[in-house]
Amino acid sequence: MNWIGRKRGFIAAAIVAAVAALGAALAIAVQSFSLFCLMMLFMGANTAFVMQYRFAATESVERNYAGRAVSFVLVGGIIAGFLGPEIGRDAKDWLGYGAYSGSFIIMAILYTVSAVLLLFIKDITAKEETDKRPERTLRTIVVQRTYLVAAFSSAVAFGVMGFIMSATPLSMHVMDRFNINDTTLVIQSHIIAMYLPSLFTGFLVERLGLKVLQIIGTIAIFVGVIIAVSGHHFINYLTALTSIGLGWNFLFVAGTVMLTRSYYPRERFKAQGVNDFAIFTFQALAILSAGVVLTAANWELLNLLCLPFLLIVLILILTTRTQTPKQASQ
Repeated sequence: MNWIGRKRGFIAAAIVAAVAALGAALAIAVQSFSLFCLMMLFMGANTAFVMQYRFAATESVERNYAGRAVSFVLVGGIIAGFLGPEIGRDAKDWLGYGAYSGSFIIMAILYTVSAVLLLFIKDITAKEETDKRPERTLRTIVVQRTYLVAAFSSAVAFGVMGFIMSATPLSMHVMDRFNINDTTLVIQSHIIAMYLPSLFTGFLVERLGLKVLQIIGTIAIFVGVIIAVSGHHFINYLTALTSIGLGWNFLFVAGTVMLTRSYYPRERFKAQGVNDFAIFTFQALAILSAGVVLTAANWELLNLLCLPFLLIVLILILTTRTQTPKQASQ
């Protein structure tokens, strides 16, 4: 996107995802698992571009409103949380070429609609053109304390959330024998708690400040973990996952805004790219290991393994002062 601009990057990614969704539907129809996996790879690549929407939003507003911009982008998750399952359920046998082939056709349509809507966005370059400061090396940017704390706190938020959420259905439905409706309710409540606060998180950033919101978010996840290890009752799962979802929202929004204060406008693409690579690599490792840890140990240990990471994040936040790029490089 540094080369071709955000607009072209976003549109190209959406088109690739639309074609991949059609390919996934074809893979189901011809019963080719290898083709299906390949199409998932391309659809996943689009997600990397989608996660950059929040940065594009912050660049379109004044610095003081960055938190509000990130929050409004995440509000889309509320709609997706309800729309996604409905599409998957109602359209899965739409074409009759195999289970969920119709769902992927609908996804291709939605990706195409996204590409059309993205035609109306504008690339923000004015700040780069007026900024005469020399571009720093990537190493200089990422070793700043502000950058490191922002990236690490967001990575832990995603990692802990994904680690526990991925294991929850297995722990509830398979091990504790809760029915699918109870398990679904817990996951839905978790997703709502992740995205619904976005309606006001941006305003909290402006009122409370980044550090306070990060502390609240970390404590909320910590509380969720403690509730999770306190019992295997339905209320434990429900309140724990809801608290973790809320904490994720606060910590991720604040971490994103904090990151934008660690680089100059012309450095944004490489700084943001490394940040997202670190966050989602950590999340991927957490999700991939969740099932192994749960089956090899238990639900309690899985949750307790998250506490050291949360403690480190809390200490880093308490001992870090949010800086501008100029201050951070001194």
